[in-house]
Amino acid sequence: MTETGAVFREVLAELGNLEAKLHEGPNTPLDDQGVLEGYKWIFSILQVAFDVHVWADTARPRFVDIVGPYKKWGGDNADAFYQYAPIDPTRTYRVRGTKGDSVYLSLTVYGGPNDGRYSERIVGTVNDRMLGIEPDGTFELVLSPEPHDGAWIKLEPDAVCAITRDYLIDPVHGRRVEWHIEADDPPATYRENDEELARRFRAALTWLRDQAQLVPLALGEPNSVDEPYPVPKQTFGWAAGDAAYAMGSFDLGDDEALVIRGRSPESAFWNVCLWNQFLHTYNYDYERVTINGGQVQYEPDGSWTIVIAHRDPGHPNWLSTAGHPRGRIWFRWFYPAATPERPTTEVVPVDEVASP
Repeated sequence: MTETGAVFREVLAELGNLEAKLHEGPNTPLDDQGVLEGYKWIFSILQVAFDVHVWADTARPRFVDIVGPYKKWGGDNADAFYQYAPIDPTRTYRVRGTKGDSVYLSLTVYGGPNDGRYSERIVGTVNDRMLGIEPDGTFELVLSPEPHDGAWIKLEPDAVCAITRDYLIDPVHGRRVEWHIEADDPPATYRENDEELARRFRAALTWLRDQAQLVPLALGEPNSVDEPYPVPKQTFGWAAGDAAYAMGSFDLGDDEALVIRGRSPESAFWNVCLWNQFLHTYNYDYERVTINGGQVQYEPDGSWTIVIAHRDPGHPNWLSTAGHPRGRIWFRWFYPAATPERPTTEVVPVDEVASP
């Protein structure tokens, strides 16, 4: 048996372990919708594991989508496109792009172990305010251990990957960023090697197991939003280097609504999404389960009110629970002028929700 074959069988066994998390263990039982979404989550993280560890090639890298309507995991959302490329910290990479209709874009290089475990820190970040985008929307930057003119991220010895983010107010009709990456002086040939491929499969297996340790999430204090936390100096996983976040939860009866009131600081972009316990957005092809700062109807004083309910209360900022009795709430603010104030929450009868 090849070494790769042995690890392959471990991967197959791990899928059974992942299924067990849908039915038993901490933070279960899940609601019926959550269990079914959990099966999709298993194959989403399997697909991403193979994209970023098995297929990824640091000598001839490509940016590949790692979240989207059919890749729901890790806190995906309807307004964003995220792409991944593997990095060899000894190489020089040239990244070229076209801005499209994005209101925020960034590229972040992450550092840490290269064995499938999550990244431990941010090596460097550039965003659209730092890139010097040309009038036609094009831009360039270099990733390299050696200094370069123009936009440049220094590759530290533990650099393992680059992740792009681009956010659109209208992600359905808007033009996403076009990202391209090339390594200087790639080799001319490639041959499969059992030891190397087995290492990649082990990394994918480690990544699956680490993802499984994070979920299903506890729901926390119901019908509340935590204190927002500021732009991080350190990160675990693939969090952005220039965003503030806040998490909350809802737990509502059929005739109840959660009214969230707040105010957002000046930001490049902000939104709020509803997730299940697998950090997995609800299906936004059918119902509005997320809303962003360009879609919100504001109060005259610039504040906003968002309403979460099982049915339409007649409010323009309504988010549907998509059949979930309980779930998570996630706010994000990119490039905020200040750490946002904590939103307030109130549960009211859905028929008593006040229209603006």
